[in-house]
Amino acid sequence: MTTYHNDTPRSSRMTAPPRRRGLLVPPIIASTAVGLCLFLALQGYYLGFLFASLFTMLLLGIPIAIALAGSCLIYVYLTGRVPDVVVAHRMINGVDSFPLLAIPFFILAGNLMNNGGITTRIFDFAKALMGWMRGGLGHVNVGASIVFSGMSGAAVADAGGLGTIEIKAMRDAGYDKEFAVGITAASSTIGPIIPPSLPMVIYGVMASTSVGQLFAAGLIPGLLMGAVLMIMITLLARRRGYPRDAAFSMRFLGVAAKRAFLSLLTPVIIVGGIITGAFTPTEAAIAAVIYALLLGTVVYRTLTWRRLLKVSMETIETTAIILFIVAGASIFAWILTSNQVTQHVVALMGPFSDSKFAVLIFANLVLLVVGCFMETIAAITILVPVLLPLAVAVGVDPVHFGVIMVLNLMIGLLTPPVGMVLYVLSRVSNISFEQCMRGTLPFLVPLVIALLLVTFVPAISMWLPTLVYR
Repeated sequence: MTTYHNDTPRSSRMTAPPRRRGLLVPPIIASTAVGLCLFLALQGYYLGFLFASLFTMLLLGIPIAIALAGSCLIYVYLTGRVPDVVVAHRMINGVDSFPLLAIPFFILAGNLMNNGGITTRIFDFAKALMGWMRGGLGHVNVGASIVFSGMSGAAVADAGGLGTIEIKAMRDAGYDKEFAVGITAASSTIGPIIPPSLPMVIYGVMASTSVGQLFAAGLIPGLLMGAVLMIMITLLARRRGYPRDAAFSMRFLGVAAKRAFLSLLTPVIIVGGIITGAFTPTEAAIAAVIYALLLGTVVYRTLTWRRLLKVSMETIETTAIILFIVAGASIFAWILTSNQVTQHVVALMGPFSDSKFAVLIFANLVLLVVGCFMETIAAITILVPVLLPLAVAVGVDPVHFGVIMVLNLMIGLLTPPVGMVLYVLSRVSNISFEQCMRGTLPFLVPLVIALLLVTFVPAISMWLPTLVYR
C-alpha cells in the first residue's frame, strides 16, 4: 500500500485558509454595497441611494469625478424630476467662475518650481537655517514646506516635489524611513493652508466668499501648524536620540541665502501681493508662473523644452481632473440643497443646532470622517452647501469656517483608506503604505491640536483678514 506524505508544514496548512478567506472580503463588501443600492432604489429612498451609490463606486475603485457624476445621473434618471438640460447647466455653472481660473496657473507654477531647481535651493536654505537643531532635518523639512507652501498651494505638489529631496537627505543622515516619511507627509499639509491654496479657491467659489480674505486667514494657522510639528519633532528627537545635523554657520547660511534669494522672493511676491491687494488671486497665480518661468529658463537655466512640455502636460491633466470633480460635485451639491439636507441635519441635531460649540464639534467630526474617504476638492464642493449654513446660523464667520474645513480635510489626506499624500510618499520613498501610515501617526496629534485651536480661537484665523480687509 502506497503512503502519500504531505510535505507542507502544519503551520502553513493551518494559516492558509484565513489568507484565502481574506481574499473574499473585498468582493463581499462590494456585493453588499451594490445590494444596498438596489434595495434603496426599489424602496424609493432615492437620497439614500445617491450616497450609497457614490460610496459603492468609490469602493469599486471608480475615479471620484466619474463616481460623482454617475451617481447623480442615476439619481436623476430614477426620480425623473429633473430635466437633462438642468444637469448639463449645473455642471457648466459649477466651473464657470473667474476665481477658478487661478487653479491651472497655481498648478503650473508649482510644477515649474518642482522641475526648475527651485525646491532644491529652498531646502538647502532651510538646512542652513535650522539644521543645527536636534532632529535638525525634521525641522528643515517643516521650514522648507512652509516656504514652498507660499508657491504651490497643494499638499500633493509639496509631497511629490520636496518629498524626494527631504526623504533622501534624512535617510542619508541616519534617520529611519518611517520618521522621514511621517514628517514629510505631515508638513505637506501646510501647503493648502498658507496662501496660495487651491482648496480655498474652491471653497471661496462654493461659499461666495472672498478668496483674498481666505488666503489671509490661512497664514497664521499655517505657521501654527509648523510650530506644533516642530515641537513634536523636538520631543521625538530627544526620545530617539537623533543628532544635531551640523553646527550653525553664518557663512554657510549666507551662501545658501544668496543662492536661494530669488527663489525665496516667490512667496513674498505671491502672498504679499494678494494680502496687500496688489494682485487678485488669479493675477498672483499668473505672476507666479511668469516668475517661475524666468527663474527656470533665464536665471537657473534648468528648464529645457522637453521639461516644459512635460510640465505643461502634467498641468493640463491635473487641471482637467480637478474641474471634472468640481463639475460632478456641483450636481451632487445642488441635489443635496434641493432636498433640504441642511434642514434635515438641523432637525437631527435638535436643540444642539443652536449651540456654536456643538455645531463646530459636529462639523469637525463630519469633515474628519469624510476626509478619510473622499478627495479634498469633492468634499468641499459637496459639504459647503450642507455645513456652512449651519455654521453661519450660530455666528461662525464663513472665512473662519473655510480655514476649519480645509484644515480638517488636510488631516484626511494623511489617513487611510484614501490618504493621497501617503500613496505619493510611498511611491517616492519605496516603502509600504502601512509603514508610511505608522510614521505619520505621531504627527497627527499636533495637527489635531492645531485644528482645535483654530476652531475655538477664531482670532488665530480672523485677525489678519480683519486687519487687512475690514
